[in-house]
Amino acid sequence: MSKTIAKPIFFYLFASLLAFFILIPFFWMISTSLKSYGALMSIPIRWIPETISFKSYAKVFVIFPFARAIFNSAFVSVLSTVITILSASMAAYVFAKIRFKGRERLFLVVLATMMIPSQVTVIPIFLVLKKLGLINTFTGLIAPTIFNAFAIFMLRQHMKDIPDDFIDAAVIDGASYFRIFRSVILPLSMPIITILGVITFMGAWNDYFWPLVILYDKAKMTLSLALSQLNGQHTDMYNILMAGSLLSMIPIIVIYIFAQKYFMSGLQLGGIKG
Repeated sequence: MSKTIAKPIFFYLFASLLAFFILIPFFWMISTSLKSYGALMSIPIRWIPETISFKSYAKVFVIFPFARAIFNSAFVSVLSTVITILSASMAAYVFAKIRFKGRERLFLVVLATMMIPSQVTVIPIFLVLKKLGLINTFTGLIAPTIFNAFAIFMLRQHMKDIPDDFIDAAVIDGASYFRIFRSVILPLSMPIITILGVITFMGAWNDYFWPLVILYDKAKMTLSLALSQLNGQHTDMYNILMAGSLLSMIPIIVIYIFAQKYFMSGLQLGGIKG
């Protein structure tokens, strides 16, 4: 066997083996969620249940207000993503394309905030929100997303590479700064904005610590808090826990599937620039 044939074969074999081991926990989750409570304790362990049961999925919504938790997470994640993209894209546009005195120094200050661990700022932000009466509210939960240094940095680096000729042409036509931002910068930045949107949505959807700090009303709990409550109250009912975990993964998988083409274009764009 020649080296030109052997290398691809070994590569795909290794990649397939690696993917198999990575997917084992996911397959176990699906198998466990489809088992009845008695089948969970059977020995030897059965990867494929003898009798497929969807009762655990229905029971998740009975023992806990799971539907409300899904709605809360969707509402918070979507709003956090929109706010982050709007605020970060406008700030990135200013730092990338509008010249003013002290721009680079101010941008360095923004970058410096990335060096501060988020855990350090929890208490000050909590005290500020408490003074404003925003504890146990979605407003208090979403408010910190207005400023995201990483998102500003990510978009600014992309917008810097947009040719100034587009902006000069818009200025000649009499376009304002906002019109240039809306009609030129945003359309040309859609691949990177989509990637940022997916990352931000996933972060907000899976966030556990900040909702735990801000929220205490059961009706306002997000999905991550609901899963934690299930784990505490039904520790030995693994089929229900796995069913709840799988339901929480569905939105992320769907969003990634629809945004995959933007991920590819963003990666290709980054490869060309590199």
